[in-house]
Amino acid sequence: MSLSAALPLFPTTVAGSLPKPSWLAEPNKLWAPWRLQGDALADAKDDATLLALKEQEDAGIDIVGDGEQARQHFVHGFLEAVEGIDFERRVEMGIRADRYKAMCPTVTGPLRLRSRVHAREARLARAHTRKQLKFTLPGPMTIVDTIADAHYGDRVTMAMAFAALLNEEARGLAADGVDVIQFDEPAFNVYMDDAAGWGIAALHRAIEGVSATTAVHICYGYGIPANIEWKATLGGEWRQYEKFFPALAASRIDQVSLECINSHVPMSVLKLLDGKDVLIGAIDVATDKIETPDEVAAVIAQATDYVPKERIVACANCGMAPMRRDIAAKKLTALAQGAALAREKLG
Repeated sequence: MSLSAALPLFPTTVAGSLPKPSWLAEPNKLWAPWRLQGDALADAKDDATLLALKEQEDAGIDIVGDGEQARQHFVHGFLEAVEGIDFERRVEMGIRADRYKAMCPTVTGPLRLRSRVHAREARLARAHTRKQLKFTLPGPMTIVDTIADAHYGDRVTMAMAFAALLNEEARGLAADGVDVIQFDEPAFNVYMDDAAGWGIAALHRAIEGVSATTAVHICYGYGIPANIEWKATLGGEWRQYEKFFPALAASRIDQVSLECINSHVPMSVLKLLDGKDVLIGAIDVATDKIETPDEVAAVIAQATDYVPKERIVACANCGMAPMRRDIAAKKLTALAQGAALAREKLG
């Protein structure tokens, strides 16, 4: 599905999460504890969602999101609405191929959604912006890599069970008026062979009958020490994408979001995504340095050597949840200004 004619050349969007206001959650950290509870917390999440929309619009972002303001974590924000998971029964697990340890809840029975997961924030966002609206969900492979299993006994079977639940929510989000639904799959860069096989099959299950544009986000992780240290071991060229991009190009997913700026990903791998819209990471979330519009435009220009101009979307490498709010806002402005500069030079 090509980009809407209503959008400019090189439209801009966010990868997903934005920093939360300090009155909602503890700033500058992942898994930030909420400052409030009960009805006050629900109201504060609404306020933060509206603020995130406003900040994106002020920055000049074309396809806006909720900033994941109502979720403590991009995976567990979804899991909290799922029956069959025991959050009291936590197991220490090595996740992302033992890159780091996490205390993970346990699947103890058949999985079911108790209710819609993100209807409140999606409907609120839809009612308060005229721009195209994007919403993110965790991908099936990344979920199964972030949870312990005491029921299914098989990662693929459990992934397909989660994919069915994600499909329920994705259909609901599309009915709520969401234009783009993105599944976050950082695990694809770790389990490359599985990604090209059951990982994409699980995504296909998740998008069955979904009327919105569908995307998959595959990055090298938030700008946190464990990810930065891991990247340092990957050598001078990061060729993980190369192993499963041909399978993604043949898939039914409409868009692929990836990490580009300040990474060692060879831009030539983008040609493996022929036929897809490509969300080019042109903002580095692992540094507080604010990109210049020229730097953003240069990344977009590089991408045009391998992707048709009308299929390029300018984005960030990953979510910005652990970042300072003022820095994130300036980076969003740089993204919009850089895309405008690229439009001027290359349009």
